[in-house]
Amino acid sequence: MQKRHFLLIGAVMGMLAVILGAFGAHGLEKMMDAKMLARFHTGVEYQFYHALALILTASLAPLSFNHRWQLACWSFLLGVVLFSGSLYVYTLTGVIGIAMITPIGGLAFISGWLWLALALWYESKSS
Repeated sequence: MQKRHFLLIGAVMGMLAVILGAFGAHGLEKMMDAKMLARFHTGVEYQFYHALALILTASLAPLSFNHRWQLACWSFLLGVVLFSGSLYVYTLTGVIGIAMITPIGGLAFISGWLWLALALWYESKSS
């Protein structure tokens, strides 16, 4: 996938985070208790942070866009799907088993930050 694809995906993820945040704040407060609403909000918050991380990573990447940069982008994207997505499904359906996916998404976020650090490290060594 090219840099511009990740930039587009990051922008769409950011937009969806705003929409989901508004939905949570104005549409869900009567449908679920405060604890579940806080979980939903955590999903929105992490989605927004990592939409920005995806945009930043793709923006900083050199034209070569080597495997380290790509792995950072894919990890952030996977993290949003698994972490935030599992929190959304759990809070909206009450299916607790889906929450077991959430930590895997957290690991994908950590992996994304590690790959970004490595990409920046190797980029600075080659300059």
